[in-house]
Amino acid sequence: MIRSAEQELYNILEQLNIKYKRYEHKPVYTVEEADNLDIDIPGQHCKNLFLRNKKGNIHYLVIADSQKHIDLKLLSKEIGSSGLSFASEERLYKYLGLKAGSVSPFGLINDIERKVIVLIDRKLTDKSIVNFHPNVNTATIGVSYDDLEKFIKWHENRFIYID
Repeated sequence: MIRSAEQELYNILEQLNIKYKRYEHKPVYTVEEADNLDIDIPGQHCKNLFLRNKKGNIHYLVIADSQKHIDLKLLSKEIGSSGLSFASEERLYKYLGLKAGSVSPFGLINDIERKVIVLIDRKLTDKSIVNFHPNVNTATIGVSYDDLEKFIKWHENRFIYID
């Protein structure tokens, strides 16, 4: 069943001529749970982390290979930020309109003021297909990396490549 938040995303993807392949599955909340699904989803599986700086006045969405370890101290130095930590579920909902377990770059459609800065693992840029939740954790969609970037540019959130 496709919920309204998910359908809203598909409507935008269609307007942008972004092709996607949808896979429905049981709810998953972690990369480990997604890895244990009994379903073959081709392409690069990604993790998405919603972070905040020490003051809590800047928020970041990190998009990386699902198996990559993210060192928050190194990342904060790389982007010139004060210490980073995970943002609360309340902040996740306030800025991206998402619940824990559904973090996705497609939640940017709910960032009306475009305050969230997107940090993209540079190693994803050469992947043909990247996979994300479509703002719900009961499905995964695969899009081309170029189309992911097209979506982020369309929404006009600032984004930075990270190593």
